[in-house]
This record gives sequence, C-alpha cells and structure tokens, in this order.
Amino acid sequence: MEDCQETRQLSPHTVSLCPLEDTDTQRPDILLFGASSLLGFTLARLYANRVIPFVSPGNGTPAVSQWPALQLHDSHWIKDIFRRISPRLVVYCHAVCDVPKCQAAPEWAYEINVRQLMRVLALLPEQTRCVYVSSDHVFGGDGVYTEASSPCPISVYGITRARAEELVLRRPGSLVIRVGLGIGSSPDGRKGHLNWIRYRMAKGLPITIIHDEFRSAVWTSDLATRVMQLALSREEGLCHIPATRAVSRVELATHLFRLLGLPPTFRLASRRQQPVPHLGRVELASLSSSPLAAPLPSALDTGFDTTEIEAMPGLE
Repeated sequence: MEDCQETRQLSPHTVSLCPLEDTDTQRPDILLFGASSLLGFTLARLYANRVIPFVSPGNGTPAVSQWPALQLHDSHWIKDIFRRISPRLVVYCHAVCDVPKCQAAPEWAYEINVRQLMRVLALLPEQTRCVYVSSDHVFGGDGVYTEASSPCPISVYGITRARAEELVLRRPGSLVIRVGLGIGSSPDGRKGHLNWIRYRMAKGLPITIIHDEFRSAVWTSDLATRVMQLALSREEGLCHIPATRAVSRVELATHLFRLLGLPPTFRLASRRQQPVPHLGRVELASLSSSPLAAPLPSALDTGFDTTEIEAMPGLE
C-alpha cells in the first residue's frame, strides 16, 4: 500500500485565543450533535452548562436517555431546532464510526456520515458557526500527517469522513478538527478501547489486539477541552490535534489493563489478517505554532484519568 503524499500546500494557520463572547452565565446556545460518541459524551459531561446535547436515534442507554435524539433524516426537524434555539455554534460529533458496518453497508454509512451533514449545512443559520470533528481515518498509509497532507482513506468509513470534511470546508467561518484515537468512557460501557477491554474481561470474552496499528492516542477529557477551546476561538479551516507520540495498540492495551487493575490477557493479530481495511501507523501532526495546536499528552504518558473510570456504566 502506498503512503499518502503531501500534495496540498497550506500555510500554518493562526489560532485566535479570543473567545466568541464566551460566558457561563448565558443560556446554553451551543448544539452538540453526537453526544453519544466517545468524544461527544465527554464534551456533554464537561460542558453541561454550555451545550445542548443530542444523541443518535434509538440510543436507549440510561446514561444518555434524558437527552433528545437527532432526527437528521428530517429537514423539517432540523429547521425547527435552529429556529427554536438559534445557536451560535454547532459542534458536530455525529457519525457512524464502526468500520466493519460501514464497509458492509456503504450506502447506509454515506447517508449517516454525509447526507445528514449536508442537510444540516443547508439549513444552518448564516450566523451559526459549524465545528466538525473528523478522524484520522481520512488517512490510510503509514506516515505522519499534517493539515497539508492529502486525504487517502482506505475504508468506506474514511471515505465518508473525507467527503464530509469537504462539505464543511466550503462554508465560510467553519472549522474541521481532525482527532486521533480517543481513550475514554462510552455511554453504554462497551465501546472505545477502555470500556471494550473492561467489558470483555468481565464477560470472559476473548480479546484480540492488532499489533501493527499505531495511533495518536489521548484521553477524551484532554481532547474535549481542546475541541471546545478551538470551537470558541476564531480559527477557521482545518486543524489537527496531535499527541506527543504515536503508540501501538499493544502498548496502549497493556497500559489500560494495568490502569484497570487487570492482567494483560490478549492475543495478537495483524491488520492484514482482518476482514476489513485496518489503519497502520497513522500519526497526526500540525503545521501551526499556536498553543492550541500543541500536542496533547499521549494516553501512555499521563496519570490515570479517574474521571473516565468513574463515568463507566455498571456492567450488565
């Protein structure tokens, strides 16, 4: 597989640290679409007094059952939400991120990850800023990727992400934020590397770790803080949130087992043994010298974020 080539030339962008009239005393006027995702769930908890969270339809998990469900298939619903709330920001974390499911049903993946976003952008009030949280899955070949790197996805999921980015970047004043692998708690206690390990160990299920995958892995609490800082800045266009280093899934799994107080019990497999395309070594970097582009601490290099364990739902 060929590595992606850096064909686009972008100048390092400048992030303004001046917030967009940020104040905790105002009523919430930031819509968070995708609050049931790993990062969205953390954003909703950390900024409960600032955001109005919306979750994926059909998500009956108790942790998010009080939050309204998105109905992005319905243009009338979208228009009514914007009319009633008149948001200054939409932080868009909504997407189906299951690579095998996207690979098996590309039209379904395109509907959720691209067409639903198209409807939102078509009806978004002119004064409302769109902040779209994307993924390192827009890349595929082994390498270190900056904002100047051309997307080269290897999966249906990655293709839908790249297409969604294009749509957002056409809208003046919008921001696309690419993130790596977030480590944190999910609403159902099963998704994400941390919950997945804990759940499968508790159920006595086998655990397979891909030994030749390396990612920019950081705690979702750190990611959420940086995303909100960027959302409230005057930054536009495209930016990356790097980590201090890329880590392998094996290193990461061993670290998380230790933090969970569990014996590291897993078998190894290669990404080429998987039935669907699998990322290799994909490391995010940034061209910017702004403080908001500084690498976040790797999940392996920081102390245990107890808030993530405390947020874990009980095992069923």
